[in-house]
Amino acid sequence: MTINIKKDILHPILRMDWLMNVAIVLLLITGIMFVYSSCYIDNELAVRPLYKKQIGWAFIGTLGYFFFSVLDYRRLRKLSWSGYLAALVLLVTVIFIGKEMYGAKRWLMLFGENGIGIQPSEIAKISILILLARKLSMPGENFVSWKPILMILALVGLPIMLIMQQPDLGTSLVLLPMTLMMMFVANVPWKTIGTLALIGITCISIVLGAVLIPEKLGADKVVQAKVLRLVGLKPYHKKRIDVFFNAEQDPLGAGWNKRQSEIAVGSGGLWGKGYLKGTQNILGFLPRSVAPNDFIFSVIAEEMGFIGSTVILLMYTTLIGCAIRTAFVAIDKFGRLLCIGVVAMLFTHVFINIAMTIGFMPITGLPLPLLSYGGSFMVVMMATLGIVQSVFIRSHHSPIIYKQGRLWETTPGS
Repeated sequence: MTINIKKDILHPILRMDWLMNVAIVLLLITGIMFVYSSCYIDNELAVRPLYKKQIGWAFIGTLGYFFFSVLDYRRLRKLSWSGYLAALVLLVTVIFIGKEMYGAKRWLMLFGENGIGIQPSEIAKISILILLARKLSMPGENFVSWKPILMILALVGLPIMLIMQQPDLGTSLVLLPMTLMMMFVANVPWKTIGTLALIGITCISIVLGAVLIPEKLGADKVVQAKVLRLVGLKPYHKKRIDVFFNAEQDPLGAGWNKRQSEIAVGSGGLWGKGYLKGTQNILGFLPRSVAPNDFIFSVIAEEMGFIGSTVILLMYTTLIGCAIRTAFVAIDKFGRLLCIGVVAMLFTHVFINIAMTIGFMPITGLPLPLLSYGGSFMVVMMATLGIVQSVFIRSHHSPIIYKQGRLWETTPGS
């Protein structure tokens, strides 16, 4: 197979969605700036160089972004099953030999104990995205029947169960709305989607009941622990939910991060305290272990205020809007579903993370796309955005499309 540099690489790059590129670059630069801000005064050797690592991950993510942009996204259809099976193998492997940090086994270490860590749950996101897009775009598939729906739920449910074993509740929260949104765009009947949503709400109600009701009824700690295990929750999940409903219950323990995050966001005011001048961050009230990743928005809100936070939201709105536009102009259902899956993934991360930092949702540990510190998440997120670019380059909206593996130039009205 020969590669024509001009046609296979330069032409696609020139016809990219540059508005989307600008939003991504601005978010990456902002992320590096505030990862630096969140730990620049700390003397811990493990924390201070995080911004340098973030630059490295952003560079690797950018390479992945351009690779998937240039690659014809339709080739991913053939790789969907192998990618899915590889993700399952990694999810099983991490349970047995993964490195435990903060009470969870979520990382596989490459090149030794202090080498590079990868999160199989992040790899699972992109593999599930591609496989769902393939299954839901298969011609002639009858979604009136429950058989294909149950197959899809099984394909998503298996990795979710493995991810919950790590445990990683946050990633599971992303996969579920992504699946429902892709099913909706794939014309799965409203009745079916409504039934699944009702089941989901019922499950959430059961979980909340298992956390709150036994204690209200005066059950002892042993009974409460048994009830939690029945619904698949860990003790720290209960603490987070309890703190969400009553932050004063443990203000110096489980409620500390939530309280300090709310103070940081609120104290930023309209214009913020200034870059590198956030007192909640500088004085260490917002812990160094969470400020660069899960609570990066709190650092931004304190230093840049309401105006800066609004600019961040506008960048995300632009990114999501570009992906939705690409879904509308995609030349096939597979590409449309890929874009919608990325939109759902991106929106869920942004919504839950920001709602968490301002006290509207329990602490879940979901990072903020392109801003939070992290390697696997950064690379996977950039790769999924690259897939959206690939769909745009080959869309009806672009002056370049691909038919049967060949490049065709088009002009308006042709």
